[in-house]
Amino acid sequence: MTNWRHLLKNSITRPDQLAALLPVDPDPIEKTIQRYPMRINSYYLSLIQEMGDPIWKQAVPDSRELEDREGMVDPLGEEKLSPVPGLVHKYPDRALLLVCSECAMYCRFCTRKRKVGRPEMVITDATIRAGLEYLQKTPAIREVLISGGDPLLLSTARLEEILCSLRAIPSIEVIRIGTRVPCTLPMRVTENLVSMLKKYHPLYINTHFNHPAELTPEARQACSLLADGGIPLGCQTVLLKGVNDDPETIRELMVGLLAMRVKPYYLFQADLTRGTGHFRTSISCGLNIMRSLIGHVSGMAVPTYALDAPGGGGKIPLTPSYNVIGKGETDFTSYLGQVFQYPGEKG
Repeated sequence: MTNWRHLLKNSITRPDQLAALLPVDPDPIEKTIQRYPMRINSYYLSLIQEMGDPIWKQAVPDSRELEDREGMVDPLGEEKLSPVPGLVHKYPDRALLLVCSECAMYCRFCTRKRKVGRPEMVITDATIRAGLEYLQKTPAIREVLISGGDPLLLSTARLEEILCSLRAIPSIEVIRIGTRVPCTLPMRVTENLVSMLKKYHPLYINTHFNHPAELTPEARQACSLLADGGIPLGCQTVLLKGVNDDPETIRELMVGLLAMRVKPYYLFQADLTRGTGHFRTSISCGLNIMRSLIGHVSGMAVPTYALDAPGGGGKIPLTPSYNVIGKGETDFTSYLGQVFQYPGEKG
């Protein structure tokens, strides 16, 4: 594979670079990236087949990003849930540690759009050290999710330093890494990286694919390397208007992920992030998609459809209703529309 550092270094970050390769007007892009930066590496750019396709929409800046008045700057309330900079402690037994401020591609729907790739996101050795100290002092936390930005953009040596420090905290049982690299820059996943990661089991990776066009041979190879290293892989997909908001696309994606040894984990309702309003779908759209999956594909290919409550309320599962509870029994409707009964409690 092409060297990942070379691809990253030569990413498109300016409108004139993009206009030389795609039929775009650089002026509105310039205005948009003054607030929300652009980075598209040549690998992900090569997946674009035509103007406005699902890959284009995820990568190419859109002037509508500046027109969203309903979105929230910090939709998940992360800043108020940060006892120290760069660490979010939302749930009692787990925490989020931010270790990198950059991504291989700046997704236009990003939840941390307010700061990823911008000067506002300050991550230094000092902030990481403060996060580690907080974890050391908070033994109730048994699981840590390393995120950013993208942790796999760190050097292998630097990432190992962080993992080693986490493993030195007795109360930390499980480490997770959140990364979109297997999708957006799969050549970053090397045998050397995997050899390092597998020293820190139990370690899980949640990656992020949104469309079947992203399930390329390169992505498959990256996921295979990780899976062969004994690292369980999950996928957190975001429901996006014009990208994957139809049953056929999501079904193909979920089944394809499973074939790549990636377990569909979450299908997220898009967060109320300012600058992403044009991506948001209705919840009924997501419920209809779930109905198209449940019973029609392997349960292993069915993710949990969830909404991350605005303001830091946490994840709320959203499931189609299949039952009507009565006094003596509960009536259930199967995925085929057949009605069944289950008796109520006796006595």
